[in-house]
Amino acid sequence: MSAVTMINCCLILGACLLSSQAVWSQRVRVEPEVTAYPNGSVNLRCEFTDSGSTKLTQVSWMFERVEGDRHNIAVFHPQYGASFPNKDFDGRVSFTKGSLENPSIRIDKLRMADAGRYICEYATYPSGNEQGTTTLIMLAKPRNTAIAIPVRASSSEVVVASCEAAQGKPEATISWITNIAGRYNHTSVPERDGTVTVKSEYRMIPTPAENGKEITCVVNQRTQVEPRPFPLKLVVEYPPTVTIEGYDNNWYMGRTDAVLTCQADANPAPTDVSWTVASGQLPPSVQVDQNRLLVRKVDETVNTTFVCEVKNSLGSGKKELVAMVIDQPLPAQASNAGPVVGGVIAAIIILCLIGAGVAMYRKQRQSVENGEGPPKHKPPPPMKSGSSTEMLNKPQDKTTTIIETQPLSNNETNYYETNSAEPITDLDDDNNGPPANGGTPAVWDSSGHPPEKDDTTGETLPPYKPADQNDVEANFTNVAREESFVSKSMLV
Repeated sequence: MSAVTMINCCLILGACLLSSQAVWSQRVRVEPEVTAYPNGSVNLRCEFTDSGSTKLTQVSWMFERVEGDRHNIAVFHPQYGASFPNKDFDGRVSFTKGSLENPSIRIDKLRMADAGRYICEYATYPSGNEQGTTTLIMLAKPRNTAIAIPVRASSSEVVVASCEAAQGKPEATISWITNIAGRYNHTSVPERDGTVTVKSEYRMIPTPAENGKEITCVVNQRTQVEPRPFPLKLVVEYPPTVTIEGYDNNWYMGRTDAVLTCQADANPAPTDVSWTVASGQLPPSVQVDQNRLLVRKVDETVNTTFVCEVKNSLGSGKKELVAMVIDQPLPAQASNAGPVVGGVIAAIIILCLIGAGVAMYRKQRQSVENGEGPPKHKPPPPMKSGSSTEMLNKPQDKTTTIIETQPLSNNETNYYETNSAEPITDLDDDNNGPPANGGTPAVWDSSGHPPEKDDTTGETLPPYKPADQNDVEANFTNVAREESFVSKSMLV
């Protein structure tokens, strides 16, 4: 047998042994991973399934904090009972049922150092030892703190806020939420018990404008249901900045109760406010009440420079105001109420006009949609006067029409009756001769308009019919030829 063949046989044998061991190890049922907290308790379950002809002789629990360094902490023998040989777990570990088939244990008063691997190992015959491993993960809720650090306004970058998640496991993460320009850093410090302390500091150049602005520290860690925010307000300290309010440039002689107010922006808050004048002592008509200066009556003595000085623990600030006394009061400024009211009224009128226009447009559009709008065809031009004769175009439907004309001679009236649908082209007494008046085109209807045609088919439309044709009369006047006349309207 060659060396290659022997090596292949050994590899196959080793694979078979590993497979059988894997199959056997599956009979020891444990939980792959459990979590617990310090000072709490945890149950480590173990069970031998499908023993069959395998004889269980003993079960042992071993603790492995570091890879390869195992220590027995609990042993159970069906004849000799339970044993707990490790002093570190003395009084803290116990069997929950005390049987070879279910040798689960319970560990109380947990410590962070208890984190590691726990192996449940069976001694069996004839297969030998079989085991299952459970990893215990110790979790620790961090102690979270966040503070804003008071700083003085300066041009150098300093730490203005600090956030810490102390003694947490696993390690926490810290982030910042703010609109303030700056940067932050993180530090992690492992503790002796296996926990980790994380600290983050926010740095920026502090100015008075940043005082009181918000910044939020957010701590995220496995033991927390959701990230925990810690809102802070920055504390930037600076000496007072002073302003004087109330002067309106209208201190006229005899004016009473003129008031000046000294305002200061400072952190910490001002501790002292004082009023002085550049000329020395305050005028007799002036009364001071903290940051308020009252001039009871304006006279020449208050024609001076007033100085307000404010102090706090970081320094002081002052502001000067030059008061000028005039002889007569300034004319009252025109009120702005008139233009404002006029603008409002104009806006209302414009809105009303727009609303009326919209309403008319909608109404017209609705009428067009309902077929009530104006005709879509162009109306015919009006009838011209001055022609020699006006003719009448009879309706297309066959009807009987009686036409009465004006007398042609003394007390004589002529009537014409026709059942023809053809238009009447000759109104003279003699129907056998040529057309009267030199021959004219077909007559128009009584409206004075030429016949209308249908826009779709091109056919001539019948003329307008009145409600009751029996009551309609058409009068004609006999006029000599070559003479202009305007006849009365005749309805057919």
